[in-house]
Amino acid sequence: MTTPQPSRAEAPGAEPSGAESPPPGAVRAEPSPAPATPPAGRVLVVDDDPTVAEVVTGYLLRAGYQVDRAADGHEALARAAALRPDLVVLDLMLPGLDGLEVCRRLRAAEGGERLPVVMLTAKGEESDRILGLELGADDYVTKPFSPRELVLRVQSVLRRSAAAGTAAARPGRLTAGDLSLDPAARRAFRAGRELALTLREFDLLAFLLRHPGAAFGREELMQRVWGWEFGDLSTVTVHVRRLREKVEDDPAAPALITTVWGVGYRFDPAGKGPAL
Repeated sequence: MTTPQPSRAEAPGAEPSGAESPPPGAVRAEPSPAPATPPAGRVLVVDDDPTVAEVVTGYLLRAGYQVDRAADGHEALARAAALRPDLVVLDLMLPGLDGLEVCRRLRAAEGGERLPVVMLTAKGEESDRILGLELGADDYVTKPFSPRELVLRVQSVLRRSAAAGTAAARPGRLTAGDLSLDPAARRAFRAGRELALTLREFDLLAFLLRHPGAAFGREELMQRVWGWEFGDLSTVTVHVRRLREKVEDDPAAPALITTVWGVGYRFDPAGKGPAL
């Protein structure tokens, strides 16, 4: 295979030292981002392709993160349990234990519902992306992908996670009916029973509780809740669906998080909204 030559836009030394040129269709070569000042974090990169894993690792290291690697699902679970990463970059297509099952097990582990996961996949079909989101992935990047974009998405997810630590400065518990949410402790309850919410679900519920009766479009929710300036709007749809499954008496006929046709969604604190 002929190694791609760098373009004029690729400054010499842009690729991390020792990194091979990625195969076509896997990673788009481009200048790595300048060293940033993201929240300190440890990232676990799980990919069975050593070239892709090396390139992704190099970009994350240059962006200021600690990085660990795993080449298969079982190793990923073992490293996640031992190292307690702040985020996992998880390839969907892994030998043995695939990425979807790894994500499922990560979420089932103690505290796993709060571990951010960015899914990396060669599958571009919407059904595959939605399945990953339904299993709890916080974001995804589809191959061929830009390492710079991946770093930006990791930064965005971890920035939101770090921002949760400032929630204590906001008013105390948020309540609506039998729902109760403690922003400082990052805990939510329904009828006294604690809800197992992912980072994205918790942020969405907190935002809705703070804005009862207001209707928001999917793009606005993506920007105001998670700080995303780009992304697939189906991400919002999936997280709303998952949240309804945890807070509604009948998720198929939601009374709390209702659909506003032509706009998006609205939270009805009285729980008497139309089932749309």
